[in-house]
Amino acid sequence: MRRLWIAVAFLAAVFAATLVNSHYLKTFSTELTSLLTQAESLAERGEWSEAESLTQQALASWEEHDLYLYTMLRHSDTDQVHSVLEFIRCEEGGEYSAANARLVSQIELLYEMEEFSLKNLL
Repeated sequence: MRRLWIAVAFLAAVFAATLVNSHYLKTFSTELTSLLTQAESLAERGEWSEAESLTQQALASWEEHDLYLYTMLRHSDTDQVHSVLEFIRCEEGGEYSAANARLVSQIELLYEMEEFSLKNLL
């Protein structure tokens, strides 16, 4: 009977860790997408330096969480954040907008892949 309770406690701990991970990733991805969306609107108005500043903040936040991201997510998903800065520095509106939209979409997908939901369980 003792082994059963140990197994139940272990499963409960894994379940709790899954919920914490999902919540943390949702908060983090919402913060990043908010910064990148604001940067996009600034770039559309021609305020490139402010847009670059917000993108740098998003990149800094990404790099602060590097260990977590490389541990918990697929490595190919974590390498795309650096490409957006190249377009913003060149002030290429169309290419920046497309790259930024792809990045925002990719970050939203990161959360959706880790979200605790029925479709992810099946």
